Amino acid sequence: MITLATAGTLTVATAISLAATLPAGSSPVPASADAAYTATIGQQAAAQSASDGVGQAVMFARMRSIQGERQQQQLAAEKAAAAKAAAAKAAAAKAAALKSAEQAAAARKAAAKPAQRAQSAVTAPSGSPEQIAQQMLSQFGWSSSQFSCLQPLWEHESGWSVTAENPASGAYGIPQSLPASQMSSAGGDWQTNAATQIRWGLTYIQGRYGSPCGAWAHEESDNWY
Repeated sequence: MITLATAGTLTVATAISLAATLPAGSSPVPASADAAYTATIGQQAAAQSASDGVGQAVMFARMRSIQGERQQQQLAAEKAAAAKAAAAKAAAAKAAALKSAEQAAAARKAAAKPAQRAQSAVTAPSGSPEQIAQQMLSQFGWSSSQFSCLQPLWEHESGWSVTAENPASGAYGIPQSLPASQMSSAGGDWQTNAATQIRWGLTYIQGRYGSPCGAWAHEESDNWY
């Protein structure tokens, strides 16, 4: 505004100076020409002012945009940090649960070892297959009288041979397990150990017939048990 005012003042002053120095008899500069020049200067100043205003508006808009982008970046960084922290917490909880489960399993295994040793001591009789079977009867809650049914049952099935195998069906061992691999549930040495085969056979008889005499009755009527 000061510049414009100064420019206008200078214009008027110039016009006055020109009028004062005109030679005698010369025509002065028309007032309308001076007014037109002043109006032109004013229009140019107004245009420049408007242009400056638009430039400032663009600058402010750009600043707001930059500020918004920074805020979004900050929010994104905070979300990423929170997600990372949550993932780390979940991983730590999972690791702790896994460790706890492993420790519990180890404790159960350690507690089971004495029981397994005791059971092994009880369920590992020696002697002939018939003697081993007689010693195991009490472990299944049966009296020794049940051997009178068990003896002919397995004599008929396998002759009490550990390696007896039915060529037609593939039944194997003293109790003639079919399939033979079922006896692996009683021990890894099921193919050669009489005690392992007898333990499995007595477990099978108990679950299916209740007792050796029940199994022998079925054998006599149907020729299988």
